[in-house]
Amino acid sequence: MSLLTVEGLGIDFGGVRAVDAVGFAVKPGEIVSVIGPNGAGKTTLFNMLSGVYRPDRGRVVLDGRDVTAMAPHSLAALGLSRTFQNLQVYLQMTALENVMAGRHLAERCSVLADLLGLPVSRRRTRETAEIARKLLARVHLERAAEREASSLSYGALKRLEIARALAAQPRLLLLDEPAAGCNAVETEEIDGLIAEIATEGVAILLVEHDMKLVMKISNHIVVLDHGEKIAEGAPAEISRNPKVIEAYLGSQAEGGHALG
Repeated sequence: MSLLTVEGLGIDFGGVRAVDAVGFAVKPGEIVSVIGPNGAGKTTLFNMLSGVYRPDRGRVVLDGRDVTAMAPHSLAALGLSRTFQNLQVYLQMTALENVMAGRHLAERCSVLADLLGLPVSRRRTRETAEIARKLLARVHLERAAEREASSLSYGALKRLEIARALAAQPRLLLLDEPAAGCNAVETEEIDGLIAEIATEGVAILLVEHDMKLVMKISNHIVVLDHGEKIAEGAPAEISRNPKVIEAYLGSQAEGGHALG
């Protein structure tokens, strides 16, 4: 059974159809990648799925519940976490504090208890810190727990952002270009991390321009071009699809990314 179902999703900006009639599904533990040339509508699609944009058409179903246009914090409480194309890390906070900040949606404690510093609040903070340290170890950043995020390498910041997204205990994780700007070693680390997360039953929807990474870890691929779905299938099938090849070769001529 699918955890996420997208049906006929579409949105217009100034009369222009940015995304139109896009549909697909993601099962628990499955890695589904959304690819396409620059301007294909990938991030716009992510923004609709995560509640940043309100779709004009279609619907989004999460675990059997219609969550179309639901606010980001409500979606997060239902188990949908997201990272962004541009880093959203708190650079002046430590790595540990960043992950703890991502944990708040999974916590159950009153604001009054926090303000008064009651024992229940102090206990919750200790438990949150312990969970955050385990998540840092999971992304191989345990030694950076007390370091300010601003002192970390770009690849480490990308992994920190994933750790923070995992702190909310998601069932569905949306990763928007997690390897963008990373070198080969950093990309390999992120590749392994994504595959590891999926084996634990978390559904992953991935937008990524690194085609080697996409082809290596994806169970299923959805291809967009000019806001429309032009192909869908297994990696081997997509790599040979004439429409996909044409879309990428056309974008390459304009300075985009080529399918590789």
